[in-house]
Amino acid sequence: MAVVKELFKAYYNGELPVEGGYILSSFFDPNSTYSKYEVTSYNNVKDIYPSDGNLTFQADGKKLFVLVEPANYPKKYTEPSLRDQFHSIPYRFNEVEHFTSKRQDRIMVGKKPVITYTSFTIIKSMGDNFSYIIHDTDDLLDVMEKIFSDTLWKDANVPKIDAEKTAGFIRSIFQYFIDFKIE
Repeated sequence: MAVVKELFKAYYNGELPVEGGYILSSFFDPNSTYSKYEVTSYNNVKDIYPSDGNLTFQADGKKLFVLVEPANYPKKYTEPSLRDQFHSIPYRFNEVEHFTSKRQDRIMVGKKPVITYTSFTIIKSMGDNFSYIIHDTDDLLDVMEKIFSDTLWKDANVPKIDAEKTAGFIRSIFQYFIDFKIE
């Protein structure tokens, strides 16, 4: 059974897996349903330390991004990588899979992970945002699909059927994410 814990609590309790794991972070716009998710896979840990209230990992990592954009988002035609820092993900339109909900929200899922060499920082969650550490277990794919289905539906207000469909797609590409090797 997968182990899912709040990231910062796990760090301060000495419960982070140093052999590697998966970090799921969310970033919700307090004024709309615009939501951004970041899944970070890490391994080859040299050090993990707090910096300015955040956690810095000296480790290799891969990141996968998911973006939920409401129908009324005014910059919907701007490439995701060219938006302001809060609304951006490091992909162009042709590098994401697009889903449109029955409410006309657009959900974008990166097709391939982004590589982070040597170090990366996880921002401390505030408000409704969260950061979870997920240990690598046999049921990892099931757990990620369930978490994404629930958070897209309950937190990002994506209709349930569309949240489940998108979560199923995330599961299908997550195997590639797991197997992808940094060379």
